[in-house]
Amino acid sequence: MKFSISTIVLYLAAVVASTQVRRQFCPQASRFGVISVSPTTVSPGDDITVTVDLNCAVNSFGIVPAFLDYTIEVPAAVNNGFEAPIVLARRTLADKATSDVFTAKVPFGNYFAGAAYQVYLRNTYPIKGTDGSSEVLVQGGISAFVTINV
Repeated sequence: MKFSISTIVLYLAAVVASTQVRRQFCPQASRFGVISVSPTTVSPGDDITVTVDLNCAVNSFGIVPAFLDYTIEVPAAVNNGFEAPIVLARRTLADKATSDVFTAKVPFGNYFAGAAYQVYLRNTYPIKGTDGSSEVLVQGGISAFVTINV
C-alpha cells in the first residue's frame, strides 16, 4: 500500500481541523463553566439552587477544577467598599464529573437595598509550573445575577 505525501498531509489537516471544530462549539466565555441560579429573586433564609455546566471547561479547554468556590457579591464596579463577598459553598467535583448542582440557604448577611448582587463562581484549577513538573493553582470566574430582597 503506497501513500503519497499529499495524502498524509491531507489526513493530518483533517485531524487538526476536526479538533478545532470541536472547540468552536464552546465559546471562550465558557472556559470556566456556565452558571445559572434559581430562583433569581431571593430573601435571606431562602433556598437557592446553583447549577454549573463544566462540560466545555473540562472537555474542550482542559480546565478541571480542584475547588469551586461560590459567593454572593456586589460587582466591583458598583461596590461601595463595604460589601464583602458572602460565602455560599466550597465544593469539589466528583471524578470525571462535568457539572455541579447544589442547593443552599441564602445567608443572613448584611445586604444593601437596591444593590446589584451576583452569585460568583471561582474555579480554582491546576496548571503546570514553569519547571514543567510542579503544579500551580490559578483561578477564573463566572457569575449570574440575583436579586436579594432586603
